[in-house]
Amino acid sequence: MHKWKSRNSGTRRIYRIGFTSLSTSTFNHSSWSWRPIQSNSWAEAERATGVGSTIGAGIYILVGTVAREHSGPALFISFLIAGIAAALSAFCYAELASRCPSAGSAYHYSYICVGEGVAWLIGWALILEYTIGGSAVARGISPNLALFFGGQDSLPFFLARQHIPGFDVLVDPCAAVLVLVVTGLLCVGIKESTLAQAVVTSINVCAMLFIIIAGSYLGFKTGWAGYELPAGYFPFGVDGMLAGSATVFFAYIGFDSVASTAEEVKNPQRDLPLGIGLALSICCCLYMLVSVVIVGLVPYYAMDPDTPISSAFAAYGMQWAAYLVAAGAVMALCSTLMGSILPQPRILMAMARDGLLPSFFSDINKRSQVPVKSTLVTGLGSAVLAFFMDVSQLAGMVSVGTLLAFTMVAVSVLILRYVPPNEVPFPSSLQEIIDSVSLRYSTGSQEVTKEKSGFHASTSMDSNLPLLGKATAIEYPIIVKQGAQGNFFINEGSRRKIAGWTITATFVGAFLLAYAASDLNLPRLLRFIVCGIGGALLLFGLIVLTCIEQDDARHNFGHSGGFICPFVPLLPIVCFLVNIYLLINLGAATWTRVSVWLIVGVLVYTFYGRTHSSLLDAVYVPATHADEIYRSSGESSP
Repeated sequence: MHKWKSRNSGTRRIYRIGFTSLSTSTFNHSSWSWRPIQSNSWAEAERATGVGSTIGAGIYILVGTVAREHSGPALFISFLIAGIAAALSAFCYAELASRCPSAGSAYHYSYICVGEGVAWLIGWALILEYTIGGSAVARGISPNLALFFGGQDSLPFFLARQHIPGFDVLVDPCAAVLVLVVTGLLCVGIKESTLAQAVVTSINVCAMLFIIIAGSYLGFKTGWAGYELPAGYFPFGVDGMLAGSATVFFAYIGFDSVASTAEEVKNPQRDLPLGIGLALSICCCLYMLVSVVIVGLVPYYAMDPDTPISSAFAAYGMQWAAYLVAAGAVMALCSTLMGSILPQPRILMAMARDGLLPSFFSDINKRSQVPVKSTLVTGLGSAVLAFFMDVSQLAGMVSVGTLLAFTMVAVSVLILRYVPPNEVPFPSSLQEIIDSVSLRYSTGSQEVTKEKSGFHASTSMDSNLPLLGKATAIEYPIIVKQGAQGNFFINEGSRRKIAGWTITATFVGAFLLAYAASDLNLPRLLRFIVCGIGGALLLFGLIVLTCIEQDDARHNFGHSGGFICPFVPLLPIVCFLVNIYLLINLGAATWTRVSVWLIVGVLVYTFYGRTHSSLLDAVYVPATHADEIYRSSGESSP
């Protein structure tokens, strides 16, 4: 990747590995480079999007279930551990969002680092996640909303749930209407929708602060009955507390929606990492404080698994508090609904820019500056599912897309640090300019230039990108390094190969270790063998990546001056180890359903995406010369 200045403004842009075929007059398309769609968006709204997407109704429900079955009074430690695990992914997201701000989020990062095929599967899984996630959230709003009308069956007839005889279907008009309302709001503009989400999130946060303050008052007044137990703070042991962490981890899902709005943020290098970090920090603190208060008010074994917070206040004669808690739950669900629908149109837009979906999905409305057509398709699909289907059985599928995205983001950080892409695709319409630049480099100091850059122009058939699986011979200079016993020589091409294979071995080791550590029906001896092999590969990868130097090209990849993920390679390795462990433990039924969806995605990619991919006619040139080619194309355009 290579950075350059726009001819018409001071906006920083970056090349993107992957593009939509463009003429020279439209070379500033955002699929090639980043540009803000709406520069008047503000950082506070971006942070509200992250907080609102993360603080969902899970805290109002998970508290009771996890405390009764796993953690007991140690529930707040479960939330802390889950928050730390989520922070690992957040660090990786923050660096990639800062370097490569794009609407595609995890799809875009996978496209750059791993290749088009894997990126398609990630994007396809994210579509499933956001569609089912939005539908499930919408179905949960009507029961909470009904409390304000006098009871669960007290909603107006045209909004109340109705059972259709003969089809065994329970339709929910209220859920469908809410999805359509949110869709319309998102079509108005990112500024207006983030403002609405900021208001809804503020109400939700106020409700949680009320729970913390009022609950603390009751706890100090009554002596914290929930903590005076003979079994102590770990009635289910440390294993139960860790199992609770795996369950409440999904309460933190949602901060990744911040990265999907990258093209609508004025200063992505500052606002995206700050928005992700603040969203996760605020959510973790609120979750821990609420769990400390509620578990202390009522013994864990006496908590209501469905309405733990409102029933805790009711036990102390505060029935009126149930309405405030219900208001907080409704606001949390509405905020999460917006966070579920917001990212999907932007992922569809990014995939359409690369030719993997029809161009219909990449259209940007000139007035609102948002992908209105993609948003309408997303909203209508979620509304239909919310109206007809009870998506509770499909809820586990939501986690697959998120964890797959988290895993690929961690892998992408390692790739960008050790083996960043060294070629940039240009449309074939710029072939003459590429040839002229190549000729310019071949004159004068020809030999020196070739030795330093290995300049060549290739087509998509002989590119050395991971996507295409074919390597092009590129001459690298011999680099002298200082070793423990003296000087030694290492070829840069060999270093990149070693780093690439080591990253692959580390990923395989993490999978084997997580698989063996899971509660699966493996013979004991085989489990120890698999665990040993996986642990050895993981440790080998960590040692090798720690010893070898990171690629110098990482400093010129994408935007500079943004957030840098710390403790590389340790942090990304731990991140995808945790995510793989959670993926394996989702269960066979969930993976069976997801496999059907992924097979459909493979068929779509095979018969449409791959044949319409913008990479088919790409001309690849070294990233170090992309700046001059861009300037030459700008000078030649009218």
